Amino acid sequence: MPFKFQTIDHIQLAAPKGSEDIARKFFQDTLGLDEVEKPESLKKRGGLWFQFGNHQIHIGIEEPFYPAKKAHPAFAIENLEALKQHLLTNGIDVKNDDRIPGVKRFFISDPFGNRMEFLERNTH
Repeated sequence: MPFKFQTIDHIQLAAPKGSEDIARKFFQDTLGLDEVEKPESLKKRGGLWFQFGNHQIHIGIEEPFYPAKKAHPAFAIENLEALKQHLLTNGIDVKNDDRIPGVKRFFISDPFGNRMEFLERNTH
């Protein structure tokens, strides 16, 4: 093929109108992601953008809002257990899953009910 996929630039999760402060508290304060400024032409839509490494998570405002219960982003984490303990300490419910051999993983819901997966592959 004359084209190739390089990487994922960003993922988008939806949130209800007026929830930017809640999103900021969770994605920035709890998960430790950096907020990046949206282009001026998109600010009127609401929502926020966050970044880690070369990837971004865009929190878009959707009305009516329905959380993604099955579709979800999955994040590869270094020191998954430390993240899990951090989330538990911050009152986030963690759902463990051991159905993939060689992979430690768990799921959470963001403050809006969107499903998120965090995993660490066993390199031993």
